[in-house]
Amino acid sequence: MKKLIARVALLAIAICTLLSCNTAPKGYTLKNGTFHYNTPARPAGQQDMLAFAAEPIDTVRVGFIGLGMRGPGAVKRFTYIPGTKVVALCDLNPQGVAKSQAYLAAAGMPAADEYVGDENAWMELCKRDDIDLIYIATDWSTHAKMGVYAMEQGKHVAIEVPAAMTMDEIWALINTSERTRKHCIQLENCVYDFFEITTLNMAQQGLFGEVLHVEGAYIHNLDEYWGEYWNSWRLKYNAHARGDIYATHGIGPVCQVLDIHRGDRMKTLVAMDTKAVNGPKAYKKHLGEECPTFAQSDHTMTMIRTEKGKTIHIQHDVLTPRPYSRMYQLTGTAGFANKYPVQGYCFQPEEIPSDAAPELDNLNSHNFVPEDVKKALMEKYKHPIVKDIEEVAKRVGGHGGMDYIMDYRLVYCLRNGLPLDMDVYDLAEWCCLAELGALSIEHNSAPVEVPDFTRGGWQKIDGYHHAMK
Repeated sequence: MKKLIARVALLAIAICTLLSCNTAPKGYTLKNGTFHYNTPARPAGQQDMLAFAAEPIDTVRVGFIGLGMRGPGAVKRFTYIPGTKVVALCDLNPQGVAKSQAYLAAAGMPAADEYVGDENAWMELCKRDDIDLIYIATDWSTHAKMGVYAMEQGKHVAIEVPAAMTMDEIWALINTSERTRKHCIQLENCVYDFFEITTLNMAQQGLFGEVLHVEGAYIHNLDEYWGEYWNSWRLKYNAHARGDIYATHGIGPVCQVLDIHRGDRMKTLVAMDTKAVNGPKAYKKHLGEECPTFAQSDHTMTMIRTEKGKTIHIQHDVLTPRPYSRMYQLTGTAGFANKYPVQGYCFQPEEIPSDAAPELDNLNSHNFVPEDVKKALMEKYKHPIVKDIEEVAKRVGGHGGMDYIMDYRLVYCLRNGLPLDMDVYDLAEWCCLAELGALSIEHNSAPVEVPDFTRGGWQKIDGYHHAMK
């Protein structure tokens, strides 16, 4: 009898274990070992924002929220962009507002109205009827709610990366953008890096053949910077969040190459990470207390397969002494591109135009092309939007000029009534790795389906392109 009771107890434990392993978190369904997100139906009356273009705005009037590490630099860049007016500045800290006002004064522009010291002052700024665009550069936890509120007040919004940290925030931004018919752009600057945007143009011209595999990353030892973030918010966020919480710099440029939601889409991901070693040490060092439950690993990896059988590898590492890298690699049937640690291109010789490399016999596909050939190719395939503003971008700066190009393109598209270079679905796809990756990691690297954030429209646009007037 005792043996029978023991066997029944073991069987009960086994059944409970099996059931627990096959239960999915709220919002997900587990089917055949893969987690599926229960994508909400599009609310009645809404339509997608694919290729959406708003009415042209002759002078883009801007209100800035968040003037800490990133905000003042953005204000300064806007003083160089034609057809803009900085109307209002908002931050809890008056020093950031004062710094931004100084940039306006130096440019001979009128002072902006100030919203300082009150945690809800940003709402009053958003309610103004003389602002077209709200530019949000606060901490991550406030990005989505500010974006939603600003759109509800009839404003286009531009949100620093990452614009959303959870799936709930992602869908809130999508639904609000669709409902209000207002642009919601994530301010991803790395898609405008000179190497990345030139390589994108090469890929669109067919130099790499069919691109099959891409890689991207954010590898940046932040040990000397943790204290620069207001109230140490970024280190604290890392302490409780697992998965790739800062994927956009790595995934943004490669998604454009693969025409994501413009003919292809991310379908499934798996993620894994190392144990947390340097994270708890950083917490103790900078905050003076132990954090035994530090969630963010020292290194996180995410692998993604697309609907059309392409693959994407994304890495996140802000805690080890690895040299800075965004990886950025393209592997095609006829060529290869690599940015870190050495910039270079590798092609089948017949893919290289003779006017870029006159001595084709000296080239082979086993090594990077010589430096003079690389320079000639980059000059030949310089992207049209870079040609127009390269000199001023490098002079104004912002990560070598890519920040200026990002802001310039945003204003250019708004002034000319064109679709923006990045839409709300780009925002969703590049941010979803945080929650979806964490789900995979916490379930033994189980596959997780990536939702179709366009809800059926991912093939409506034929390839990724920058809109030009």
